[in-house]
Amino acid sequence: MPLTAPAFPRPLHAVVFDMDGLLIDTERHVREATLGAALDVGRPMEDDFYAGIIGTPWPETLAMLKDYFGGQDGFDRFRAHFVPRMEALRQGVEMMAGVVELLDHLDALGLPKAVATSTGREKADEHLRHVGIHHRFDAIVTRDDVTRGKPHPEPYLTAARLLGVDPAHCLALEDSHNGIRSAHGAGMMAVMVPDLLPATDEMRSLAMHVAESLHQVRGML
Repeated sequence: MPLTAPAFPRPLHAVVFDMDGLLIDTERHVREATLGAALDVGRPMEDDFYAGIIGTPWPETLAMLKDYFGGQDGFDRFRAHFVPRMEALRQGVEMMAGVVELLDHLDALGLPKAVATSTGREKADEHLRHVGIHHRFDAIVTRDDVTRGKPHPEPYLTAARLLGVDPAHCLALEDSHNGIRSAHGAGMMAVMVPDLLPATDEMRSLAMHVAESLHQVRGML
């Protein structure tokens, strides 16, 4: 499909990527493990509730899950089923379509690259190494590196600082609503590449473009 994206409003000096659902196809695995574990403990989870925790910082997600499962004991029962389900799925995690081609293109353009993820350091490093792209980023910002996670702009501001680039000249690539809010708040040029969550009117107002894939993003460059 031909790309009909707007031109960048400012010169592009760096690109900052979200990780889950954008670089790595983890979101489907997490969803499957979460909904399966919820069924295991007799508390089926509706899609609307699950959509509300996608891209939400872990402290807020944890509070929501504890409330949903009736407190700490209920959450512990859920987690006892979630962890083995997730571990069984983890080895099947793969890159999203177009990642390597986009990274190669950015290398050819000489643009620095960073990751800004709500995942913790240990899991982020593990996942990026598992798919073989950890070494391709100049900086990796995780939830352990910031005080306030997405939708606060701190993760993206931190990534720009580590790259030594003005946030206004960074392209941010995101699949989640909170991620787009975070990137927009940081003053970056945000592009949404939807995965599990569709683009809403709010997302279209905050992002400079909604792309169908990373292949289409590459066409913008």
